[in-house]
Parts: sequence; structure tokens; C-alpha cells
Amino acid sequence: MVNRRPKLELIKPAASPEETAAIVAALERFMRATAPTRAPARTPGDQWRRAALLEGVEREHREDVPHPWINT
Repeated sequence: MVNRRPKLELIKPAASPEETAAIVAALERFMRATAPTRAPARTPGDQWRRAALLEGVEREHREDVPHPWINT
């Protein structure tokens, strides 16, 4: 998974280490609170339809139509 969060850096270290930690913690909390929600997982759908697609089942048998991959 790609990390799309920006890398936080201090440009001028004028704050104390405690103040710096508080600022970074506040920024991290803000980024977590405003992050977009994940998309819901896909539902598998109709299992009978999935089985038919996997087995290649056709609704009607067509004998007069030649098979596209077999040249007979």
C-alpha cells in the first residue's frame, strides 16, 4: 500500500522539544480526523450467477453457431 501522507518536517527549530512534539501530535490527529473514509468492500453478489459465469454455462444451447476458437 502506498503511503500518501505528507512527511512533516520542522524548518526552523525555535520551539522546545515538548512544543514540537505537541505540534506534530496535533497535526497527526488532524490528518487522521480529516482523512477520507475507505470504500466498502465489494459484496460477492449472486453466487449462482458467479458459478454459471465460471463454468461457461449458456442459457440456450446453440448448435448452429460455430465455436469461435475451433475451426471445424
